[in-house]
Amino acid sequence: MTAKRSTDEAHAAALWQPFRAGPLTLPNRFVMAPMTRRRSPGGIPGADVAAYYARRAAGGTGLIVTEGTYVDHPTAGGSAEVPRFDESTASAWGHVVERVHAEGAAIFPQLWHIGTGRDPGAPPFPDAPVLGPSGLDLAGLPKGRAATEAEIADLVDAYARGAALARRIGFDGVEVHAAHGYLIDQFLWDRTNRRTDGYGGDARGRARFAAEIVAAIRAATGPDFPIAFRFSQWKVHHYDACNAETPDELRDLLAPIAAAGVTLFHVSVRRYWEAAFAGSDLTLAGWTRNLFGLPTITVGSVGLGGPFVAGADAGGAVPAADLAPLVARFEAGEFDLVAVGRALIADPGWVAKVRDGRMDELVGFTPEATKTFA
Repeated sequence: MTAKRSTDEAHAAALWQPFRAGPLTLPNRFVMAPMTRRRSPGGIPGADVAAYYARRAAGGTGLIVTEGTYVDHPTAGGSAEVPRFDESTASAWGHVVERVHAEGAAIFPQLWHIGTGRDPGAPPFPDAPVLGPSGLDLAGLPKGRAATEAEIADLVDAYARGAALARRIGFDGVEVHAAHGYLIDQFLWDRTNRRTDGYGGDARGRARFAAEIVAAIRAATGPDFPIAFRFSQWKVHHYDACNAETPDELRDLLAPIAAAGVTLFHVSVRRYWEAAFAGSDLTLAGWTRNLFGLPTITVGSVGLGGPFVAGADAGGAVPAADLAPLVARFEAGEFDLVAVGRALIADPGWVAKVRDGRMDELVGFTPEATKTFA
């Protein structure tokens, strides 16, 4: 047996353990990360979308998290090609669930509202206003308007309805998209949240909207339905942004959300191996897991040798086939699950190939891969 084969088998042994959280049982620790594909005309996922996710499930991925789906609120989105999650799309999503389950994987929808990422007049509901916590874009400049408290209550209810629908359709859980500068993250970030009512101010106030969403989902779905909460420090085109400068600030921001009923934290960083705070080697996923004792998902350039954005500095990215750093942090208890994004766009069988030690068969990711839908 070669040294390379021994190393590959160690990877498989570490990451091929089953995972259980309440009623959720996964065959391994790999998750398909949510990635917007804009392949759902009219907001309705078709047979090609079902086949796309089923191929990743057949390729060994234990949990599929769908691309972001617009919650049932007219202000949620800005594209007619991004799937919606409401009664009008329930049957189509049921077909997606059936296809993924037939391949032995679990599946969560990701519930999404883009906030002031929406442009005025954008589809699918061009007459809808642009809403955010304070009517500011990610640069802190005026855009749209601040949501009223009545509108906030309607938005919370939209997330709860979506989660209840997901459970009825047969999804295995839901993920709340609170990362990357979209609506919930706009409430969490002090640059975009300048409110002076109970939804702004200190970390607990900025977390109130997110915590109310999680609590409403928990009430609508029962005590055991899995809820993943995806958050990040970075925002789209603002990679140095920071919601929490220290571990204490991270605890203050996430504590109300954890207490509201989160099952899993999905911690999005650009490079999974980078330390979160000065003075410690722990990643953001590691800090989150240590602070709250809840299972965490890590994500960020897993299995890739290149940068997050084409043309950006790779920042010391590990080679595509070298998973040893990932395994080391997994075995150290920094995270429980590993989300794979672009590598799974390029190669639907990426997980099975890793499992079987077929690293020489992995298909590398290129920006051109995002133009296909195989």
